[in-house]
Amino acid sequence: MKTKDEIRDQVWSVIEQTGAAYTKTVRDRIPHFKGAESASLRIFELGIWRNSRVIKGNPDQPQRPLRQRALEEGKILYMAVPRLQKEQCFVELDPSVMASSPVEASTISGAFQHGRLVNIEEMHQVDLVISGSVAVNRTGIRIGKGGGFADLEYGLAVAAGIVQHDTPIVGTVHQLQVLEQELPWTQHDVCLDYFATPDELVKCSPTKPRPTGIYWEDLSPAKIKQIPALKKLRKFL
Repeated sequence: MKTKDEIRDQVWSVIEQTGAAYTKTVRDRIPHFKGAESASLRIFELGIWRNSRVIKGNPDQPQRPLRQRALEEGKILYMAVPRLQKEQCFVELDPSVMASSPVEASTISGAFQHGRLVNIEEMHQVDLVISGSVAVNRTGIRIGKGGGFADLEYGLAVAAGIVQHDTPIVGTVHQLQVLEQELPWTQHDVCLDYFATPDELVKCSPTKPRPTGIYWEDLSPAKIKQIPALKKLRKFL
């Protein structure tokens, strides 16, 4: 089986060679793929979307249509602070008190300009999680861009009781990011329940368990020291 880094390199190369993204290079990023808006429309058809009131989203550009629609529909949206570098590691966007438009607030810069930084214990219970991916397969295993922060965000939210073991996780990708093969997986990896491409909506058949919180044994002392929310949580254990 290929390593995660080999798979990332494979997908990034194919996306760049085929011109399937809006940017020339996609390396070290969640690819901003052409058709992201069409893929998002398929997510909006899901009952778990319609019934959700609080969403945790990723800040990447291809998932911006999901964030914008969430705000337009009056849903509370949470996004993590980049690299979780603050103790108040999430920004809360609440359309009922927000002065800016969903178009502006759904951007990274707009979210941090118009949102409210919150500690994780201040957050509402999350009904739906949006995740960006570099690669996915049909069992829901996903590979991110390699920083590990999406998995840490999820682990922190689970540890705080904000995300439950059955909270649905969805994403959007280009068809070229869907790999018909087994993908490497570790215990802290977050799998998808659904993903959409511009061409199809896929209900995944997960075979791996959800992370149950933070796996401290996988984190170096330097990593814990780097992330204030981890340092704070560690003190209470």
